[in-house]
Amino acid sequence: MPISLLRSAGYCLLLVCGVSLGSCGGSKDAFTQSGGASYYADKFNGRKTASGTTYRPNQLTAAHNTLPFGTVVKVTNPRNKRSVKVTVTDRGPHAKGRIIDLSRKAARKIDIVEAGVAPVQLKVVRAAAKR
Repeated sequence: MPISLLRSAGYCLLLVCGVSLGSCGGSKDAFTQSGGASYYADKFNGRKTASGTTYRPNQLTAAHNTLPFGTVVKVTNPRNKRSVKVTVTDRGPHAKGRIIDLSRKAARKIDIVEAGVAPVQLKVVRAAAKR
């Protein structure tokens, strides 16, 4: 096989691999989800979360059933387009149709406190650090 043909084949292979890898880059961070959000009741203030941290209503934290602790999620209220970034520190919610429990501060930022439960959209913006 001539050298120029081998070189061309090699460039094509690199191009295909580069495009494939480039399109996959960050895909694990592209997790999105839609569903109901609620927020922690006041009685949980000061209690330990599943991650071992203490729940504080004035922090921007959340509970999610599957996302790793430390994951940062952007939560958007589609009704008013407000969003907030929260860190997953707990497990839950444990009610059908709900996908996330927010701290009171986070719930206030997207204006769902009065509703109690509201539709939201989630997007992972930073995956949890590998340990």
